Amino acid sequence: MGVVLLGMASSAALAQAQTEQPAAQTPASEQTVTELDRVVATGFRQSLEYSTQAKRESTGFTDSIFAEDIGKFPDANIAESLARIPGIQLNRDVNGEGLNIAIRGLPNSFTKTTINGQSVATASIGLDGTNQNREVDLNLFPTEFFNQLKVYKSPTAALPEGGASGVVDMRNVRPFDNPETQVTYSLQADYNDIAEDVNPRGTVIGSWINADRTFGLLGGITSQRGSIGVEGYETVGWTNPNLTNAQCVDGGSGSTFPAMGAPCNTTGGNGWRIPSPVATNAYTTAAGIAGQTIDAQWLRDHNPGLTNAQIGEALIPRLGRPVHMSGDRDRDAFLGSMQWRPNENVDVYMDVLYTEAHRTNDRIDMNLIGRNGAMIPTNMQLDGNNVVTSATFLNAQYFLEARPYTEDVKYWQVTPGGTFYFDENLKLDVQASMSRSWMFRDSPTILFNSPFTTIQYTNNGDIPTWTTGLDLNDPNIGWTWTGGRVWAQNEKRVTETRGLNASLQMGDDRNNVVVGIAWDENERRIQGFGDTGTSWQPYALSQVPDAELSGYINPGPFGFVTVDFDRFMADTNYSFYRDAAGEASGANTGAPTGGFDESNTAAFIMLNGETEIWDRNMRFNMGVRYAQTDQEISGPVTIGGVRQWQTLSGDYDEWLPSFSAAWDVAEDVVVRMSASRTMTRPNPSSMLPATTFTDISAQVANQGNPDLTPYISTNFDIGGEWYTGGEGFVGLTLFSKRIEGYTFQGVTTKPFTSLGIPFETLTVDQQRAINSRGGPDVATVNVQQQVNADAELEIRGWEAIWVQPLSIVLDGLGFMANYSKIDLSTIGKDANALASNVYGLSPSLWNATIYWENDVAAARLSYNWQEGAASSGANQQGIPFAQLYGEDRGQLDLSSSYTLVNIKSQPQIFFNVTNITGEERRSNFAFSNAVNDMYDPGTTYTLGVRGTF
Repeated sequence: MGVVLLGMASSAALAQAQTEQPAAQTPASEQTVTELDRVVATGFRQSLEYSTQAKRESTGFTDSIFAEDIGKFPDANIAESLARIPGIQLNRDVNGEGLNIAIRGLPNSFTKTTINGQSVATASIGLDGTNQNREVDLNLFPTEFFNQLKVYKSPTAALPEGGASGVVDMRNVRPFDNPETQVTYSLQADYNDIAEDVNPRGTVIGSWINADRTFGLLGGITSQRGSIGVEGYETVGWTNPNLTNAQCVDGGSGSTFPAMGAPCNTTGGNGWRIPSPVATNAYTTAAGIAGQTIDAQWLRDHNPGLTNAQIGEALIPRLGRPVHMSGDRDRDAFLGSMQWRPNENVDVYMDVLYTEAHRTNDRIDMNLIGRNGAMIPTNMQLDGNNVVTSATFLNAQYFLEARPYTEDVKYWQVTPGGTFYFDENLKLDVQASMSRSWMFRDSPTILFNSPFTTIQYTNNGDIPTWTTGLDLNDPNIGWTWTGGRVWAQNEKRVTETRGLNASLQMGDDRNNVVVGIAWDENERRIQGFGDTGTSWQPYALSQVPDAELSGYINPGPFGFVTVDFDRFMADTNYSFYRDAAGEASGANTGAPTGGFDESNTAAFIMLNGETEIWDRNMRFNMGVRYAQTDQEISGPVTIGGVRQWQTLSGDYDEWLPSFSAAWDVAEDVVVRMSASRTMTRPNPSSMLPATTFTDISAQVANQGNPDLTPYISTNFDIGGEWYTGGEGFVGLTLFSKRIEGYTFQGVTTKPFTSLGIPFETLTVDQQRAINSRGGPDVATVNVQQQVNADAELEIRGWEAIWVQPLSIVLDGLGFMANYSKIDLSTIGKDANALASNVYGLSPSLWNATIYWENDVAAARLSYNWQEGAASSGANQQGIPFAQLYGEDRGQLDLSSSYTLVNIKSQPQIFFNVTNITGEERRSNFAFSNAVNDMYDPGTTYTLGVRGTF
């Protein structure tokens, strides 16, 4: 039947299923699905029953999603499908699309991702460009090409190492998954209420099997033309004034800056400079404040009720800015698979996957200048956290930042392999793999400033707003390049993997010894290229001087101006300067230039067996894996004024034992336990030898640490399930992880001159910012560096799941729900430092689905919720107590379909709604009324048809 071939367009069935070996070492017959011949349900319920039955007959703790008809859940990609599993935290991009996952409280780089058991590494990044380590963006892979997803939460010795939190394996469809030749199709159209555009998507998958069923071919093509529309607000953190001594206390000397800890600068930050004397310009002259001295008395007189100490702690956005994004999200992909079974003892296959994406984003934002700005506060009101709730700011200024980007991503993977049965008790699995992913992002920046003005500022707890006499959507108000910039910036990423493994099983499928060897290599390089004001900027400004700037500005869609990008790029010869741009220390996404090359060799031995205890069957798996890694970390450094790449080498090895058992303590009750040791290799971005600044103000720097050691996790799981019939069961799992070698961000304040970075290598704007803080011999920088903690991170939690048919109420009705709770603590010398730097953990997660289906119609309503959590370490923007917090978010989705059974191919009409209530993605800066960023992805409606010939 077509269920297996069609694969998943999104989350199919949620359940837990355990197997003793990874998919790469399972016979290609994929007997798990076809052996469950007692299943009589169809569609979504059938998938649930597959997963429930596989769970019941297995050993360890592994969650599975089996294939069913395309698109039954309105999930855009595999990441959103996996979010239906207990303990899985979904990380969404700014457009609301699922990007990657985290398992049981550890960051997403602690998850090992494989396709058919072989390593996956992608070069793609999200709209906010945060991936710098081992994250795998799952939105690159079409769900239609896969028919089973497995999340291994407890390992076996046969699984590839590298996932301290777990391993995600995606198994693509193959010819013999279906008993006969067939063609399946799916056509759909998506409409997003913010993008306001209709986006088509189509998939065709065909399989052919010869008459004697010894050879099969499968080919699939999928194509989508998408668009994004995002409206939001960003702050780039918050800051407070850096008051001079004269502004802090009466009679203080007016030109010097007090050190942090002085009465008016107690918490750091200090990115906002209140001028004194006030500069003379057209605005200040008209306002009657030109040349005035802003001292402590002046600030008190114009901000009644506030002390100078309170004024010095007043928090405003560093760059408060409404943001608008629009662009294309196109993707095309091909899957090819060949299987050859000349007899019952040989099964040989080769899978080829290729996918490419073309993405554009016309991003514009209007910034109220806080950092390094010169606003003069009057009538300020503060709340108890010193957040400014209202004020009249004099001498305020905006800048328009336009960052259009074009991005191309490609990924291909070839996986040949085979299973050979020498007799009924001797089986050999062999598999190889090679993959490559490439990305290039062209991302220029165009920035120009408004005239100075007076604004009325209000922060009601949602997002800050302002009113001003300037019409920010008018190209002719006097925009100027003074203080602006024009940058050519681009980024290239390349990842490559190669692998080979073999395992020999001695014994039958239930009682056996398995020995194996594996080798894989993983390479990645990120390079930023840029002409940050050295060549293109002078030329562009000479071609488009202030007097002609208004001709390159258009009214924008969000209440503020935008840029005529095509005209500006053509007239300033942008493509020439972009292509000539040299390598930079980092990309404008924040990723430092550098790379790594890891060669990993492993060997394992594993025992599977079963016995009886008190006349009840118990299955067990035990084994040990030895893994050895040779590693090279490289990146650019400047030594003696000469820039060169530096390569640092290292190696390490680990023994990784594991044990799992499942005991049928009653006819419908299974109890399980697992103990293991897992590892994740250090984050490459934390090891690069280069030093990079994270902002244009050169206030915060990141330095790498090439001496980091791996993260080692000691794990224990115990749980059980009660099977209630059909797809129904109730399960509970308790888990514990104790992680050694976890890193934390050490932050120290250093003089700029101690960083070893020549002042002349900084950008013009960074040099200006350093000079505004006293020059390179006086200015300090907050240096952040990852170090291995002399402490252990302990994660404890529990997961509960209930899948229950309700046919007694209504035939075809049922529900599924799960809940996960996670707690963490730290133990050891650096426990306090580590605790303040562990973030990204959502303490509680739950999702629930109510479903109904019969032979022709189906409907499902699903809700996924994640509790908010800290998303960064402390000391944000130099303020010690400040962390970024992601806020609670839930999303409601609908999926429905109707099958036209009397028409050839039995076409199924489906209608889905994603994010029905239009929930935003939001984070805050230390306090709930200090928004850090907010993005509204809108609601997406999908109408389509699918069928099988």
